[in-house]
Amino acid sequence: MGTPALSPWAVLVLALVLLGLWAPCVVSRQPNFIVILADDVGWGDLGANWAETKETPRLDQLAAEGTRFVDFHSAASTCSPSRASLLTGRLGVRSGVTHNFAISSLGGLPLNETTLAEVLREAGYSTGAIGKWHLGHHGRHHPISRGFDYYFGIPYSHDMGCTDTPGYNVPPCPPCPRHSAAGRVARKDCYTEVALPLFENVTIIQQPVELGSLARRYAQEAERFIQRASDSGRPFFLYLALAHMHVPLVPPLPPAPGRGVYGASLGEMDALVGRIKEVADSLGKGSTLLWFTGDNGPWAQKCELAGRLGPFVGAWQRQRGGSSAKQTTWEGGHRVPALVYWPGRVPARRTSHALLSILDIFPTLVALAGAALPPNRRFDGLDVSPVLFGWSDVGHKVLLHPNSGAAGKAGEIQALRLAQYKAFYTTGGAMACDGSTGPAQQHQPPLIFNLDRDMQEQEPLDVASREYQAVLPAISRAYAQALQDIAADNVSVADYSQDPAAIPCCNVQHVGCRCHGALGATQDPHGERRTPRLCL
Repeated sequence: MGTPALSPWAVLVLALVLLGLWAPCVVSRQPNFIVILADDVGWGDLGANWAETKETPRLDQLAAEGTRFVDFHSAASTCSPSRASLLTGRLGVRSGVTHNFAISSLGGLPLNETTLAEVLREAGYSTGAIGKWHLGHHGRHHPISRGFDYYFGIPYSHDMGCTDTPGYNVPPCPPCPRHSAAGRVARKDCYTEVALPLFENVTIIQQPVELGSLARRYAQEAERFIQRASDSGRPFFLYLALAHMHVPLVPPLPPAPGRGVYGASLGEMDALVGRIKEVADSLGKGSTLLWFTGDNGPWAQKCELAGRLGPFVGAWQRQRGGSSAKQTTWEGGHRVPALVYWPGRVPARRTSHALLSILDIFPTLVALAGAALPPNRRFDGLDVSPVLFGWSDVGHKVLLHPNSGAAGKAGEIQALRLAQYKAFYTTGGAMACDGSTGPAQQHQPPLIFNLDRDMQEQEPLDVASREYQAVLPAISRAYAQALQDIAADNVSVADYSQDPAAIPCCNVQHVGCRCHGALGATQDPHGERRTPRLCL
């Protein structure tokens, strides 16, 4: 019997595959994108990752209906550098964003850096940012000037200003002062003199923000943005940067016995993500890619209000004091949960072990939108659409982990990953719940861990062992090449200068910058006329 002739369509598909043009990437129209970034979330905060976690049924369902990435990393283990990397595809050492911006910062993400929103808007997308920004709020650093058509949220972390409902924090924080004398009381880890502002576009609509209703309002604004974009017929990009799971935590109801404040707040985040998924599905299931991940690991200093690390406990560091989570280059600081959901395109019930990063979101979404990467700069992220579509399970060969506050100069690359090996040229611990911090230590030759055998990072390889001697040359070459590539790049410099005049304030005559008649927690923000209170 002869071989049956191929149809013209089959010939075309075969040709595309042979040319490396992955068939699942060929879409009839530009897809919608929703990127949900959780704050200070632990790898073990998802039940799909860690069986002890019971508060995330919707996220677990999202994992079941999409692909779960178990070796996924933030690009830094603190807020601003991680967010800058998501929106530029570049490490902080290239973009200039190496540590957090303050409430009085004049600068932000350098203006010569191009954001994902700018690229996608140029490609025809409606773009919206809802939630925490933390990449500069003064002047042209505001999200409205960085490619977003719409912004609703808080310009930095929601612990960087007082509120009348201070929520759960360690140590506890007082509510905003109502008299100038109270505003001068110094309290550790608490902002008392400036209230937390809530923006819509460039207008402060509430100061201090009512934290108890914030999750509901974020969900409402996200739903409205998705609906408006869908009605317009344009594809959309929504960047939803949640307040969860950063302190202060404000669960919607008193925690049930055994759940605790953290568990109740985790359940609230889970419900919020589930609602966004339902809205996206209702407007055309299969037309929207949803990517959920975190900006860095748990803030261990906050004790019972910090998330779960799963198995990534950084045991070597813990034996020497301090935390091995947020602000560190241990796995618990930068290995974060990651789920991608796109019905009909991203395989369901799949677990990928590819080495991926938050850096990959930028080039991947740009490629899927049919757009081009900005010229004259190098990117640390990869277009990982073949991994998303299940065609490959190969991600980064080398992944760099910058210092993020626990040890070494902020932003410098002194830890890296090569295949299953993790090398440290500098180690150190962040502040732990007990107040201890691990000492900064230099390592030459580097400490090397085999994560396939030792995900707890407990016992480094013996430098005299055959395995260490075999892998050290490859690690040394990769490290040297990475530093050379960065030195030869078009590197930006961020302005970290501060001025009290840059603090967002709707009423400079009132202690705490209190907005009289600001929208209350029980009012519908779209139900009354809004009065502009600040234009940047």
